[in-house]
Amino acid sequence: MLIGNHLSASKGYAAMGKAALALDANTFAFFTRNPRGGKAKEIDEKDVEKFLNFAKEHEFGKIVAHAPYTMNLCAAKEDVRSFSKEMLLDDLKRMEYTPYNYYNFHPGAHVGQGAEKGIALIAEALNEALKPEQTTTVLLETMAGKGTEVGRTFEELREILDRVELNDKMGVCLDTCHVWDGGYDIVNDLDDVLNEFDRVIGLDRLKAVHFNDSMNDCGSHKDRHAKIGEGKIGAEAMRRVALHPLLEGRPFILETPNDDEGYRREIQMVREWTR
Repeated sequence: MLIGNHLSASKGYAAMGKAALALDANTFAFFTRNPRGGKAKEIDEKDVEKFLNFAKEHEFGKIVAHAPYTMNLCAAKEDVRSFSKEMLLDDLKRMEYTPYNYYNFHPGAHVGQGAEKGIALIAEALNEALKPEQTTTVLLETMAGKGTEVGRTFEELREILDRVELNDKMGVCLDTCHVWDGGYDIVNDLDDVLNEFDRVIGLDRLKAVHFNDSMNDCGSHKDRHAKIGEGKIGAEAMRRVALHPLLEGRPFILETPNDDEGYRREIQMVREWTR
């Protein structure tokens, strides 16, 4: 199984690879820059080469980069949208140093403009940014529906995908906490939720899973992650997600509130489920 967690990119790609291996992970996620925005660290090509060799040697799966939370492609303010587009363009250039991996982002918040307007602005930005020659697959993340978030339903994500011209470069990252908080009952109706995803979006688009328990009840629209087995989803339901045949082969990324030892325990727990 491909399982890993979010790592700090501050020390470079090779260091992240070693940190992941130390946790018994074979994939990982990282922010392309400070999660709250700012300038990205310069790419060290020698460091990238070391990582690529290391990842091949240890049979790592695809890694999942994460855009900063400040990137909002459908912001009401034009300067915020422009800044977000610049980040997206820069990040996609940087992703090509580690080709054929995933770049995940929160679709954004429409801030009172309405979901339809937000969807149009997100698709417009993606149409400007995506290139036919890129190897990176860009993932829309399923959202909990807090505030004016776009992507709270599978239908909203489908609408974005339908408007993207190069949508063969697009996929979806399913966040277990977010879909639960968004009202999809993965505890009692996991098969139905995945079938609904397949009907609306298509399981071929589901490229990665953010594997998190939730502090909140189903449909709360609050987005508060919990450690595996310590939230309202619970260990047994999380186990069913991890073992579901329709999700096999995707990277599972832990975003639980943990330190390294906590992540090590969760990774070990998931590995024991799969034995």
